[in-house]
Amino acid sequence: MHRISRRSVLRGAGVSLALPFLEALAPGASRLSPAAPPVRLAVLFHPNGVFPAKWNPTGEGRDYQLSEILEPLAAVRDDVSVLSNISTGVRGHVEATSAFLTGTPLHKKAADRINTPKVGVSLDQFVAEKIGGRTRLASIELGTEPPRSGGENGLAIAFANTVSWRSDHTKVDPEISPQAAFDRLFGVNEKTREELLDDRSLLDRVMADAKRLERNASATDKAKLDQYLTSVRDVEKRIQGSLNPQGEKLGWKPLVTPTLERPEDGLPGRDQHVKMMLDLMALALQTDQTRVATFMMAHGFSRQDFSFLEGVKGDHHTMSHHKNQEEWTAPYTKVSRWYVSNLAYLMQKMKAVDEGGSTLLDNTVIVYGSGLKDGNGHVTNDLPLLLAGRAGGRLNPGRRIVFPKDTPVENLHLTLAQTLGVETDRFNAAEHTVADL
Repeated sequence: MHRISRRSVLRGAGVSLALPFLEALAPGASRLSPAAPPVRLAVLFHPNGVFPAKWNPTGEGRDYQLSEILEPLAAVRDDVSVLSNISTGVRGHVEATSAFLTGTPLHKKAADRINTPKVGVSLDQFVAEKIGGRTRLASIELGTEPPRSGGENGLAIAFANTVSWRSDHTKVDPEISPQAAFDRLFGVNEKTREELLDDRSLLDRVMADAKRLERNASATDKAKLDQYLTSVRDVEKRIQGSLNPQGEKLGWKPLVTPTLERPEDGLPGRDQHVKMMLDLMALALQTDQTRVATFMMAHGFSRQDFSFLEGVKGDHHTMSHHKNQEEWTAPYTKVSRWYVSNLAYLMQKMKAVDEGGSTLLDNTVIVYGSGLKDGNGHVTNDLPLLLAGRAGGRLNPGRRIVFPKDTPVENLHLTLAQTLGVETDRFNAAEHTVADL
């Protein structure tokens, strides 16, 4: 095998792109003992819970049956487990969001509800603090909705702006702009951004460097490099397409300047926004820009309108308070299926990335779920949680795992931190680890 005598990065015109895991870039690499790819953490959060009757699967172990909401996972069910009986015991949308990755209530007593709420460090930031020094970015935090203000039950809705907390009082707000997230991931400065808008592709500026790298690469590395560059170009094109929907920066201008009519009811671009962020998440993990990524697919107190889904009218928060009426439970279920379908999209994308005998999905832990089991009554027992990926062989997916009733979510998070290589026996109020993941 030819060794590549250079750092694992392509450079050109002030732009740097980190490379994916390549055999020839591994320290001491050889055909007989390739270095193992790193294990990553990805978190996908959605708000407002689910309708339990349409979420809860039947059966346990590998013989369980996918429920209506979980049906989009059929093609990847062997790579994902359903977790039952994990709980936080908090109340309301705000606390349910802040406790999703911390397990910590915002208050211990009524007097603390407004004055000095303590949140606790979140799983992603806890892991990032331990292993984040190995990558350019310790973690990335993505979202789709801007921060909100106001209050719920005496608590600031601002606590539902994020699921990521570096400490009891330090939150990490998600980046909702795909372009800004892309720039952060790949180090694009203001001058380079202007050049991008001036019709020059980011990849074109590093392609010559890539060609030099390919000349000394093995056939396996060449295939991975090609897949990686294609993936970056696809994300870049989608971002540029969103910025320039009329193609004005692509050498074509409409003969008649279009006028923008009032959009129809719905969320134009919502589906594209979510998938673009999932693409960026997968790419960031694939290229080892970071090993910890979170994505809030919507704000913890989201009132997004889902009329873009067939048969759905109204906002998600309203339908979550369904009172067991079918006129609300039916669209509520469709929205939940849509969220799960996006997890399936990410899993399939990651499963297609080869990392030398394993896939990106094999080497990742994906935590998916909501801080509420059911928005109707703000139930936080038996959370709707999924665990996907294999963590480099440390997880055994493809099952429904039923834990003892009201198992604290902190116990799960402590276990996942250890699975990700963090040497610790403590995480917030965790009592012990959980078995059989």
